[in-house]
Amino acid sequence: MTASIFKFTTLTLGLALAHLSHAQTYVVDRYQDDNQQGSLRWAIEQSNANTAQENEILIQAVGKAPYTIKVDQPLPPIKSSVKIIGTQWEKTGEFIAIDGSNYIKGEGAKACPGANPEQYGTNVRTTTLPGFVLQDVNGITLKGLDIHRFCIGVLINRSSNNLIQHNRISNNYGGSGVMLTGDDGKGNPTSTTTNNNKVLDNQFVDNGDGLELTRGAAFNLVANNLFTSTKANPEPSQGIEILWGNDNSVVGNKFENYSDGLQINWGKRNYIAYNELTSNSIGFNLTGDGNIFDSNRVHGNRIGVAIRSEKDANARTTLTKNLIWNNAQDIKRCEAGGSCVPNQKLGAIVFGVPALEHADFVGSRGGGVVIEEKNLQKTCTQPNQQGCNAIPNQAIQAPKLSLNKGVVVAEIQGQPNQHYQVEFFANAQANGQEAEQYLGTATVNTDEQGKAVLSWQKISAYATVTATITDHLGATSELSSALRLK
Repeated sequence: MTASIFKFTTLTLGLALAHLSHAQTYVVDRYQDDNQQGSLRWAIEQSNANTAQENEILIQAVGKAPYTIKVDQPLPPIKSSVKIIGTQWEKTGEFIAIDGSNYIKGEGAKACPGANPEQYGTNVRTTTLPGFVLQDVNGITLKGLDIHRFCIGVLINRSSNNLIQHNRISNNYGGSGVMLTGDDGKGNPTSTTTNNNKVLDNQFVDNGDGLELTRGAAFNLVANNLFTSTKANPEPSQGIEILWGNDNSVVGNKFENYSDGLQINWGKRNYIAYNELTSNSIGFNLTGDGNIFDSNRVHGNRIGVAIRSEKDANARTTLTKNLIWNNAQDIKRCEAGGSCVPNQKLGAIVFGVPALEHADFVGSRGGGVVIEEKNLQKTCTQPNQQGCNAIPNQAIQAPKLSLNKGVVVAEIQGQPNQHYQVEFFANAQANGQEAEQYLGTATVNTDEQGKAVLSWQKISAYATVTATITDHLGATSELSSALRLK
């Protein structure tokens, strides 16, 4: 009896092990878009049928460069954890292109309809005509690929713990190059489904938006990427747009030649640090609460940092240690953002700049997008004005600077009995009005009238000094008027 039970158990275990799937490697060595062995479509379908962790799809360089797989119809959504790797990148730095131009037909962004078929292109809600689709799946890696001429290069929808690294994402003219979204399919956010993705070391070239973090995308890392646009881009909108995305980190990227380098629309607690933004109409274009901008380099834009008014009068944006210089350039590029309003105040940090949701915005709100006038917002310009948004960051006032025996003195008018942080910046030229060099920080407490005076230190190596203040909740002022030292 015991021997029979042992044989039965062993047989059952053997059958169970026989049905366990093992991680597989699928080699793509033919570029025809069919279901034959060796094609990309075949490899994705084979991996989808094998639910083991960490399958690999290795795309070989075939023939002579440039290496391009043109797909004739949408690729299958990726359903299992897999690494899809263009193998030539590790050898020579060359990408293997996955090209959607055979079935994305039409004129530029008009070929990319939104969820509302009457709308199209960048800045409309869409998950239309993507290249790679990561939907309700985790643990995908894409590496060594040039993903181009789709409406969305890579759609990461309700998916977490994916890695997009060492790719070129180019010429995706609809939604974005890479879209990370918690969209539930009806435009509503899902807050726990699109987390902990990493987008690292990629080139984003001539996409409408380079990358989007939208509708609940949270705790994602976007680092060390280049976001650039050329004159060939029909809708140079944002390098990154964050829309209702929270707790993301955007670190060490470069943004150039967009309407907005980075735009936040009502996202919260995002940490944006050590990025460079240049040659954009607006460097940072911001609403939202609790977002922190730390040690960024913002130069050569029309407006360095624009903080927009919004319905949440208590929202606050923190700016700290950012180097801002040589802005107020004549860059009127306004595709779903940017600054094209005549006589707009320009410079380093500007409150109340109008954007898509505001009545006085000048530019494109998106293809086919019409907002009823009654729904357009306005920014208050007078005390006690009704029917408008308050001035951003609770209209916190910049300090007034003066010299007392060579010592820089900051006079603060704020809230009574409150704690403030004062940051000082310097400029090398006598006409410098911005924040070219960070000098240091001091703290001060206001009295019962909300006043404080801070004597800081002597400055001799620069021509002018400016300063901001930040309150205890994190709201930062515009820059003070420049104090000339020489």
